[in-house]
Amino acid sequence: MNELRARLERHGQEQLLRFWDELGEPERERLAGEVGEIDLDLIDELVANLLEDEPAAAAAPGEIRPPEAARPGPEDVLAGRGMLAAGEVAVVIVAGGQGTRLGFDGPKGCYPIGPVSDRTLFQIHAEKVVALGRRHGVSVPLYVMTSPQNHAETAAFFDEHGGFGVEKLRLFVQGEMPAVDRSSGRILLAERGGVALSPDGHGGTIRALERSGALAEMADGGIRTIFYLQVDNPLIAIGDPGFLGAHRRAGAEMSSKVVRKTDPAEKVGLVVVRDGRQEMIEYSDLPDELAERRAPDGGLELWAGSIALHLIDVAFARRLAAGGTRLPFHRAVKPVRFVDEHGNAVEPEEPNAVKFEQFIFDALPLAERSLVIETDRATEFEPLKNAAGPASPETVRARLSAVYAAWLEEAGVGVPRGEDGLPAHPVEISPLVALDSAELAGRVGPGLDVTGPVLLS
Repeated sequence: MNELRARLERHGQEQLLRFWDELGEPERERLAGEVGEIDLDLIDELVANLLEDEPAAAAAPGEIRPPEAARPGPEDVLAGRGMLAAGEVAVVIVAGGQGTRLGFDGPKGCYPIGPVSDRTLFQIHAEKVVALGRRHGVSVPLYVMTSPQNHAETAAFFDEHGGFGVEKLRLFVQGEMPAVDRSSGRILLAERGGVALSPDGHGGTIRALERSGALAEMADGGIRTIFYLQVDNPLIAIGDPGFLGAHRRAGAEMSSKVVRKTDPAEKVGLVVVRDGRQEMIEYSDLPDELAERRAPDGGLELWAGSIALHLIDVAFARRLAAGGTRLPFHRAVKPVRFVDEHGNAVEPEEPNAVKFEQFIFDALPLAERSLVIETDRATEFEPLKNAAGPASPETVRARLSAVYAAWLEEAGVGVPRGEDGLPAHPVEISPLVALDSAELAGRVGPGLDVTGPVLLS
């Protein structure tokens, strides 16, 4: 106890033990464990640099340019299929969030989103991994990053459903960072015997993989490339061989899929090139002049909208994890529940605290070579973020249904459409039936009669 107190006093954080004498032994053990996990030197650095407003990205006109982007060709597809058949690809899904913004009580990955079946996000992704493995004669490993807040519920959900058939499934927990008071920089207590902690952002994925032993497990198992995605986008073509092959053939260490941004106000980050290195600029950090700047063809000059979909070489990830290279932290000013100096719980109505987060895309400029692949928004990007309006359950289900209906039509099946051009009935195709339109064409005939909701499962 004396050593712990002395350590905190050296960093001006002794308030964390303010209620020590009032705690029972289990509470003391918990608090000591939480405090012991905090890198106080790092907190000192972050408070010194990020407690005040974080400066916007310096993006003066002419300083940045759009990346060169490609669409994979037949040779890339062939190379990617070879990577999959050789068992060199693992899938990592970032799924630490809760469905709070959706009005859903549980991990976001448990949200039912199938247009007909109410398949959850987790089930759709997992079935794609299973189907990918069957197609290439391997068991594709699936790693799911949870948070301390949703790990137990996520693990129970996968257990309840037998991992949805995934043979190599591993859940790992992302790290946490303490929240600090916005004015003083002192770490907050969430309760008398507990630190106010929150997940460290999707940029903590590499550290969490390393800490859990998963990176070493991948390397030992012959995995060379991580297919990284976030749980909220069910349209992603997991294990896309063209993307994989283009990445490998280019000798890239980290690659990104992007969509063409057409509205300057769209809230997606932009992949750009600055000083010869790729990086990602958040939409909130991009000056209006740059966001609205046009290319000669009339389109946006900075057009490469990030969809949080990356390929990361395992060797690159291990180099970042072991070489002392740390992704930068960013500040997020939030209202955080805490206990005051009298032990009273306070629910602030206004932002009172600063949280520290890392972003995975900050690894881009650290890669020796990176690649950008453009994909079609209509077929691969409709994330689930809001309860209503854009990126909501309504728009996601409609987009899924439209994609599946197009697959049926390519297979020769007539699909009734309304005056708006959308399918008249919801359509859903399990990944276990087909991963794409070409595979579906071999499994259904034109005799299928679409007179109501269609579920191929």
